[in-house]
Amino acid sequence: MTIPIGSGHGLTNLEGRTDFDIVWPWNQPGGLRRGATAVLRVKNEAPGLRFVLPPLLRACDHVLLVDNGSDDGTGEEALRVAAEHGLAHKFTLKEYPFAVARAGGEHLAVNERSVHSLAYFYNWCFSHVRTRYSWKWDGDMVLTTEGEVSMADLSWQVGMAEAVIRFPRHGLYIESASKAYLDLGLRNIEEWGFPMSPDYVYAKAPEWEIRTTPDRIEQFALPQGLCVELKWLDGDEFAHWTNPEAFATSIRNRRKRREWLVWNALHDGEVPEGVVEIVAPEGVHVVDHVTHTWLPRAPRPFVVDDPDHAQLHLRA
Repeated sequence: MTIPIGSGHGLTNLEGRTDFDIVWPWNQPGGLRRGATAVLRVKNEAPGLRFVLPPLLRACDHVLLVDNGSDDGTGEEALRVAAEHGLAHKFTLKEYPFAVARAGGEHLAVNERSVHSLAYFYNWCFSHVRTRYSWKWDGDMVLTTEGEVSMADLSWQVGMAEAVIRFPRHGLYIESASKAYLDLGLRNIEEWGFPMSPDYVYAKAPEWEIRTTPDRIEQFALPQGLCVELKWLDGDEFAHWTNPEAFATSIRNRRKRREWLVWNALHDGEVPEGVVEIVAPEGVHVVDHVTHTWLPRAPRPFVVDDPDHAQLHLRA
């Protein structure tokens, strides 16, 4: 009989680093309090944090950011942004000093109980949550005005709920401070909200980590247009993948295939169908324009005939 990962007191690692052993948060003294915590696992995400953190800090009870060896001042920038907005009391910064395997073949080759494993890393990050609910959030995901309101409403409602929430997002490919390309030709609505309990922990999957869930759970999907995922066209968007070219042959990488297609097309000077070019007004950063003005005013729903071909229709 296989013992569930979340059972017992916690996890030890193969390297014997007792200072990075995992104690499950529900076993911590005092248990878990009501509320929701957003957990960001980041490396070299400093440029986008001024857009990512303020609405997230306002919407959640707490935000935990785990810096995995950044060399661009990510941790310092996160602390600065939280303090600038008067929300430092809702923010915690942690450091994880081990090189974590990239998704794909590199991840597959690493033992699940190693400090270098994606699954172990994620479990360690979430072991520092002290609320009964958690949001798995990325360091490049920015809430729109609607998204902030929706997440704030949910953050106090889901504190006791046994439910998983799917949060849609759209890729925003940033060319400059004034111009970006929004991919409305892909519907990406992953599971981002989870209760904190032994039933919801991370295990190793073939190409990345996966959060376990009970066979029968309630799932809720939020509407589109609540979040964008920043993709800087002058950066290395796929650095956390072992081999991006493998997207073309994996049945599990439909979303990454689309991102790879859009990324390369834009670098070649082409705008794929389903992708909208957006130019911000003078003096307004394009990320602020998209999240505060453009998306909130866009007609609903965004209807896509086939995400692989990205035929897009906007209708009122």
